[in-house]
Amino acid sequence: MYLLIIFLPLFGAISAGFFGYYIGYKGSSLITTICVGLTFLLSCLAFYEVGLAGSPCYISLFPWINIEIFNISWGFMFDSLTVVMLIVVTCVSTLVHLYSTEYMGHDPHLSRFMSYLSLFTFFMLILVTADNIVQMFIGWEGVGLCSYLLINFWYGRLQANKAALKAMIINRIGDFSLVLSILLIFYTFNAVDYATIFALTPAFFNNTFFLLNYELNVLNIIGLLIFIGAVGKSAQIGLHTWLPDAMEGPTPVSALIHAATMVTAGVFLIARCSPLFEYSSNVLILITILGSITAFIASTIGLLQNDLKKVIAYSTCSQLGYMMFACGMSNYTVGIFHLANHAFFKALLFLSAGSVIHAMSDEQDMRRMGGLIQILPFTYAMMLIGSLSLMGFPFLTGFYSKDIILELAYANYSLNGHFAYWLGTIAAFFTAFYSIRLLYLTFLNETNSYKKIIKNSHESPILMTLPLFILCLGSIFYGYINKDLFIGLGTHFWGNAIFVLPKNLLVIDSEFLPYNIKLIPVIFSIFGASLAYILYKYFNYYLFNLKVTNFGYKLYIFLNKKWFFDKINNEYIAQNLLYTGYNITYKNFDKGIVEFLGPEGLSLFIYNQSSYYNKLQSGFIYHYAFIIIISLIFFIIFVGLFEFFF
Repeated sequence: MYLLIIFLPLFGAISAGFFGYYIGYKGSSLITTICVGLTFLLSCLAFYEVGLAGSPCYISLFPWINIEIFNISWGFMFDSLTVVMLIVVTCVSTLVHLYSTEYMGHDPHLSRFMSYLSLFTFFMLILVTADNIVQMFIGWEGVGLCSYLLINFWYGRLQANKAALKAMIINRIGDFSLVLSILLIFYTFNAVDYATIFALTPAFFNNTFFLLNYELNVLNIIGLLIFIGAVGKSAQIGLHTWLPDAMEGPTPVSALIHAATMVTAGVFLIARCSPLFEYSSNVLILITILGSITAFIASTIGLLQNDLKKVIAYSTCSQLGYMMFACGMSNYTVGIFHLANHAFFKALLFLSAGSVIHAMSDEQDMRRMGGLIQILPFTYAMMLIGSLSLMGFPFLTGFYSKDIILELAYANYSLNGHFAYWLGTIAAFFTAFYSIRLLYLTFLNETNSYKKIIKNSHESPILMTLPLFILCLGSIFYGYINKDLFIGLGTHFWGNAIFVLPKNLLVIDSEFLPYNIKLIPVIFSIFGASLAYILYKYFNYYLFNLKVTNFGYKLYIFLNKKWFFDKINNEYIAQNLLYTGYNITYKNFDKGIVEFLGPEGLSLFIYNQSSYYNKLQSGFIYHYAFIIIISLIFFIIFVGLFEFFF
């Protein structure tokens, strides 16, 4: 059963990819959807056996690399953390497959698209089930590859090409750091399997090594390198610019990869490596600070975006910041709980956005929409529930994880904890504001679209609305049903999957916070939502007047242009690196030293010398006799004076 969970999506990917021409787009859709659907059902059984019945499963297939002290086997580990991720990945993937059969039904390359979706699911399952860090890295790189293929699915579009390359290149920075962490782990522990590494971690608590004559704590450096890898994959500030641009791919791709699964791989990796991070306290502080800054900055950027999908993309970036700083405060279980909750309401938002785009003839600019509540009432209801859950409205799924993260941050009673609390609370205000702004401009405002588009708009068919309804149920009930199981006091669900030092257990402290502290995030969210509705409903003219003022214009440009991160990266970092690479590295080193001492220099030297020696072949006998006599004299002198010199 456990092996079927992993290899059924691979079978679907191979069937659609290699035989899609023969089985047709309907056959490809049917096979891939059934395979992923069966994987979800088996994942539910695994969740019962492993998570609820407390029976972890470890499978060792066969040796992979076996050279002296470096031994790696293909093995799979099914513990509580793994089965939670299996439920999230397979559930969302199944619904996205079902949704895509209709959304992409008129695309001539549907078989290829379904194959990519199933292949992505397979690599994601490899990532979460691996029992060693090298096998995990294969899944890590596999989802990156599939992300590139899916973003660039419409390869005839220039922006899709650029977005796919941007995602691949920026992720290479984080991946390079992760490779360094794997090498340092093997250098330190002489092992790469999780069980050995985590068992030996306390013994290396104070171990150091020298790098460039600096003495560094080995666990801190390992934790830092792993975190940088997670920053790239989970789009934390600095390496986040690829995520909004990845919206150039089809909308189901956004729902599957860039909302629910791939971008959460970094959070999963930090939770998986919790024993390492628990002994790297400085890195935990860095994770807390960077995660809270990401939550704040991404929420401010989302305020004034006009592309429907990019608003939701920046909300993803912001929510990933919440997950990160939850892990930074050693509350890995709460971070994973928010990860699972977020998967449902964010997939709901993206698929609902796809339904709107489908109805509006591929229009994504919210300023050209409006009035869709009368045409798409079901989609409006779904997007309303998803937005309310995103902003943490009381008693919806997002409320049970988002608020506990902020309460735990305040209960930390440290500078970094309060820093995260207040930035997270302000981010909750902005999240509520842009969520209601999105709803108002898309559905409630007077329409700004063309008459022809409005006349042809209609509600999505059943294969698109059914996944929305299922995700809607998850967005309402999932958090309430699982809150006591995942983060309740005294729960034994996680077992040994996550390790937390006793001094970092803050759940009890958060229970005794004053009610006014607990209510602040909820009040901020409700105030932000109300303010957005009132401003856009009754004071839209004043907002326009504010925008055309000198200050308002600069603020609008600053936020709409995403804090100029792309400008800084392109003009001050990338251009300088390209200039340095061409004028210094390429011209002086590659074209200079390497070619002078390498093949070109050697061949030129031999050519010049051969031309010189060729002149000695004059064709006159007395020239040859002269050379022979001179050579013989030098030989006699050398033999005669050999003992004198040596």
